[in-house]
Amino acid sequence: MTDPSDETIAVGRSLVARGSGEMDYVTEPVFGPQFKVLIARADRFVVLDPSAVSFCDSAGLSVLLGGGRQADASGAVLVLACVPEPLRRILEMTGADQVLRVFDTVTDAEAVFGG
Repeated sequence: MTDPSDETIAVGRSLVARGSGEMDYVTEPVFGPQFKVLIARADRFVVLDPSAVSFCDSAGLSVLLGGGRQADASGAVLVLACVPEPLRRILEMTGADQVLRVFDTVTDAEAVFGG
């Protein structure tokens, strides 16, 4: 996956980051630490837009869930928006959609958090 901080926009108290490529065991050693830095930078909210993610395995899912835990521990919130259908199915099948909030669009997520 590309470095999500490469495509990051600050909107109010939130960071909107767009990732692309694959979230898997091959990219996790690079993507995982970058994702943690992104969450640490957030003032309050991180909206991850994975619409250009082409593949996600258990390692990628683990990074997302770990990011959610890190955000919670720091008083921030991590949400997903514009989730492609294959990734949405993975989130639903694993129950991760019950842990990570998922929005249809970035605008929907920003509306909830006040952008």
